[in-house]
Amino acid sequence: MTLRPVLTYRWIVFLLAAGYCLRTLIYSDFSSLGGPFRFLTIWALFASFFSASRMVALMEKRSHRRWDGFVCMTAVINVMVVFLFWRLYFADPMSVTANGSLNAWHLELYLHLVGPMLQVFDTVFIHCSYTRLRAASLWLIGTIGTYVVWIEFLVRPVNDVPRGTVTAGLPYPFLNDLEWSNRVIFYGVQFTTALVILFALAFVARLVRRRALVQVAP
Repeated sequence: MTLRPVLTYRWIVFLLAAGYCLRTLIYSDFSSLGGPFRFLTIWALFASFFSASRMVALMEKRSHRRWDGFVCMTAVINVMVVFLFWRLYFADPMSVTANGSLNAWHLELYLHLVGPMLQVFDTVFIHCSYTRLRAASLWLIGTIGTYVVWIEFLVRPVNDVPRGTVTAGLPYPFLNDLEWSNRVIFYGVQFTTALVILFALAFVARLVRRRALVQVAP
């Protein structure tokens, strides 16, 4: 890929993420503790915005730090957001949305498909991010762990909705129907899934790098 198209691509990714971050801050409901930041989707959005800003800064030589670990973590969280949201939504729309209905089509399309895939594409085919898997794993475990602590011990105790059969206040309705032990199992499965996704993306990125090297070899 030549310099100009890649830089253009990264600016498009950055501006889209910036626009939707700004939209989130302006139009979201903050009446409940955490507001939109109760949702993993929004964590992924803001992480994508930061990652995109670093990719542009790196390419324009305003920074020399690659942020490999953070960028990989963001890619994995984005894949999880896409997979979990649509799997749960198609199984039972009420499990992930309060009334079972989606938001505006452009918002859902960007947050739960286009935005994540744009960021993942950069990490695999342009940035070649998957060279420091230990750092990426630590970022991933730390981010998911922080999110779980956030929703379980800060968000849940002070919010009354959504309300389930077991508890209330957790951002995704289906979580409020699970006993604590079952939620722990669910979180554990997501930790494991995240690490599997990380190594799967790393494998694909390695194949891409190897093919690129073969193509440029004399």
